[in-house]
Amino acid sequence: MQDTYRTLESEATATLKEDGSRFLAVALRVAHRREVEAEIETIREREHQATHHCMAYRLGTSGEDFRYDDDGEPSGTAGQPILRKIDARDLTNTLVVVTRYFGGTELGTGGLMRAYGEAANRALDQASIVERVVRVPVQIRFAYDDTAPARQVLRRFDATVRESTYTDVTELTVGVRASEVEGFTEAFTNALSARGDILSVGEEE
Repeated sequence: MQDTYRTLESEATATLKEDGSRFLAVALRVAHRREVEAEIETIREREHQATHHCMAYRLGTSGEDFRYDDDGEPSGTAGQPILRKIDARDLTNTLVVVTRYFGGTELGTGGLMRAYGEAANRALDQASIVERVVRVPVQIRFAYDDTAPARQVLRRFDATVRESTYTDVTELTVGVRASEVEGFTEAFTNALSARGDILSVGEEE
């Protein structure tokens, strides 16, 4: 199971001029389709005099959700070249929008593909790329006397504490690497000789 992915750390922009046309590229980190739609709408409103707003995105920790749009340009000349630049860097949760201001000269199919691809490439070159860990929230409970072995398991699996409640017992929600959830729950049970409880296992984040 894959439990890391590459994405952008922050927004990046770039500009390309080609035979009078101006291409403005924006590369963004996104997590959901609704974020994609909101970002595209923001760019459309900001650059409302532009001729085209072409885009591509890839979403999901495995990059399984993707889409591209030529926004009126000849089919295959804009969205696909943009997506190829995203894929060349093995990125996901990434959106690139390239806005074109037409300059009066037709660029042809090959020219458009090169221009849109290069504009996207320049924006992505400006972006910082980070590797994120896919974690699953696991809620555990244990008695105070079992704090030491419980903490040892957390350290062994590099589990991050998200939430904590301390009463007569300790309840923690921890983030466990997606590939290690089964091993973590087994190790926790064994370390506490079945005195601890696995209250819930959530979905990948």
